[in-house]
Amino acid sequence: MEIHLIDYQSTSAAGRNFAELQQSIDTHQSGLRKNDFPDIDIDTWIGRVDGLEDVELGEWQSRNNALAWMGLQQGSILSNLERLKHQYSAARIGVVMGSSTSSIDRTETAYTDLDDDGNLRVEFIQAKVHNPGAPSLFVAQHTGVTGPSLTINTACSSSAKVFATGARWLQAGIVDAVLVGGVDTLCGSVLYGFHSLQLVSTEQCAPFDQARDGINLGEAAGYAILVRADHDMTALEAPGIALVGYGESSDAHHMSHPHPDGLGARLAMQQAMQMAELEPKQIDYVNLHGTASRANDLIEGKLIESLFPKSTRVSSTKAWMGHTLGAAGITEALLAVDALQRGVIPGSKNLQELDEQLDITIQAENDKRKCHYVLSNSFGFGGNNSCLAFKNIATS
Repeated sequence: MEIHLIDYQSTSAAGRNFAELQQSIDTHQSGLRKNDFPDIDIDTWIGRVDGLEDVELGEWQSRNNALAWMGLQQGSILSNLERLKHQYSAARIGVVMGSSTSSIDRTETAYTDLDDDGNLRVEFIQAKVHNPGAPSLFVAQHTGVTGPSLTINTACSSSAKVFATGARWLQAGIVDAVLVGGVDTLCGSVLYGFHSLQLVSTEQCAPFDQARDGINLGEAAGYAILVRADHDMTALEAPGIALVGYGESSDAHHMSHPHPDGLGARLAMQQAMQMAELEPKQIDYVNLHGTASRANDLIEGKLIESLFPKSTRVSSTKAWMGHTLGAAGITEALLAVDALQRGVIPGSKNLQELDEQLDITIQAENDKRKCHYVLSNSFGFGGNNSCLAFKNIATS
């Protein structure tokens, strides 16, 4: 299996577009800041994207849709979609979006601003917004894509799984191109929900550090365009990256706690490598899920230790933009892809002393190294796991 990426973009607190994100990585500048989200009284750090409050979308209004829209404006995503619509028709292009909150931010506002009779105000009667499928409905509408569309809601693995679904659509001949993406935004349900689970840190998160004590939450949008390997690339400036494998599992161990032995996560990584016909020693870099919670990092770290040789570099990039939930999968997959393109493996920012129970090749600083194959891990509540394998077409 080989599916080519012909474009990708990311918007987060670490950068409005991928060029800005690269600069943040290269200069080791985090986008996290002390919590200043309106009416949320929690002592923590967040990855908040500026300017979303100024985006006007009329009947589609929500913070989540505002970020989805902002992400679409970056780079050449829209222009490449126009080329593909001209080549294949809008009906032969699909949309697969991942999210965990969809537009619950708008629903929260609607129910705290009822009219005098206790009913929703007219401006909040938005059937396509108060809807788990809102992200794909919005993106399809605003890109003019009329092929199949789907929103995947599997917590923090959501926008990693979009690659697998998009690949299956392409392989089955359902579509000729797929816009895959993910978007999630901060809101009361997210911040207070994770705070109630005692998972939120009062400091900047430090994945895999001995003293780590919890996560920072953030918001992000990301997109990639996928085509089959036989697609004519002559009119495109394609990045030369292929999706060569994916693994998906659901161990259903607990509503919020990962399986203590990481059984589902292990299965997802093994499936991705098996599909890509790769041995662990061939993997140059793994972008870890690495949330900076005590349990998640230890379990994932032990898995890496048991599956990969010390030559495989690993890191978590959540200290740059926070844990962006349903958008984390695509955000971090694209950072793994960028390591293939630029030969810059991002460090695990804020790491000072590796957890004494782990023996993995991880460091705080960036590592310049030519990469041929990379993996990206995304693990969600309920034991929903995903792993993606990418290769550099030119060097592999």
